[in-house]
Amino acid sequence: MSRIKTVFEHKKAGVLNVYVTAGFPSLDSTLPLMQAIQDSGADIIELGMPYSDPLADGPVIQSSSLVALQNGMTLETLFAQLKDMRKSIRIPVILMGYLNPVLQYGFEKFCRSAAEAGVDGLILPDLPEFEYEHEYGPVIQRNGLDCIFLVTPETSEARVKRLDSMSSGFLYAVSSSSITGSDKNMDTVGAYLERLKDYGLRNPILVGFGIRDKASFKQAAAHANGAIIGTAFIQAIDKAKDPLATAKTFIQDIIA
Repeated sequence: MSRIKTVFEHKKAGVLNVYVTAGFPSLDSTLPLMQAIQDSGADIIELGMPYSDPLADGPVIQSSSLVALQNGMTLETLFAQLKDMRKSIRIPVILMGYLNPVLQYGFEKFCRSAAEAGVDGLILPDLPEFEYEHEYGPVIQRNGLDCIFLVTPETSEARVKRLDSMSSGFLYAVSSSSITGSDKNMDTVGAYLERLKDYGLRNPILVGFGIRDKASFKQAAAHANGAIIGTAFIQAIDKAKDPLATAKTFIQDIIA
């Protein structure tokens, strides 16, 4: 059983996935922030691979990616930083990013490097279904990685079930068809998440986009297995005098 599945076996609700951009706010922040996220009680780390032309990221995460790239973060640097992470990081680690830099690195090489570092899963929002099924999926599976697909409120029931069948680990329920960081009507989101539950999906559901504090996390977690917090976390540590202490306080306030 993968680390991601183990999390959901032991914790049916209230799973907290925290997103942080690799190489932000400084190039050497990656592992210390991952350690702070784990030590504060989060269940999953979602590590963003900075990219210059993201599809779904709002201005806050885009800005953090730009800073990380200016700091010198590359996939080669990231995997060098992660090579010994399993000496201290016990919780699941997911790499989130876009296909272009992964293809430039080499898809097979990327999956092998991720697996060797102890990465548990991938979120690649622009990975097409056909290419996943016929080319990339077997490579991901061969390297023992979970692949997490995204659905939105506009995704049809048939397509949700198809993406659920292709996903492993969990299904990422985007709270609305917008970019990260946008405010959401959580009542509307709740109805959407209840509809997903009625589909009888095989994967647990984490909801992301617009989850920013304890109240919105609790509202989202009431209708799903948990939630993903990214933009608000990036905002909290951005320009903080002590990003590690700020990270711990932010997460502890969410789960307290």
